[in-house]
Amino acid sequence: MNTQIHSVKFDADKKLIKFINQKVNKLSQFSNDIIAVEVFLRVIKDQEKENKLVEIRIEYPRGPLFAKKQSKTFEEATDNVIEALKKQITKQKDKMRGK
Repeated sequence: MNTQIHSVKFDADKKLIKFINQKVNKLSQFSNDIIAVEVFLRVIKDQEKENKLVEIRIEYPRGPLFAKKQSKTFEEATDNVIEALKKQITKQKDKMRGK
């Protein structure tokens, strides 16, 4: 699985990159079919409290999966996005079993 992390208009520290990589790698427990993962980190209008936005796009054989969440911290937003993607992967697998 190829993972790319893009921090838009700021430099993400190594600790954050490591955290995101660990979370993304856990998605492979739900599916071995993941081809690539692209993560975008953005800061929205500095004065907002929940100004950290995480978007994750997964290249998946049955079509791309996408989720984005906004929160107070990148870690919290990442956790929320990963949960949303786990649900999407599970849903895709259930659809395939149903056919």
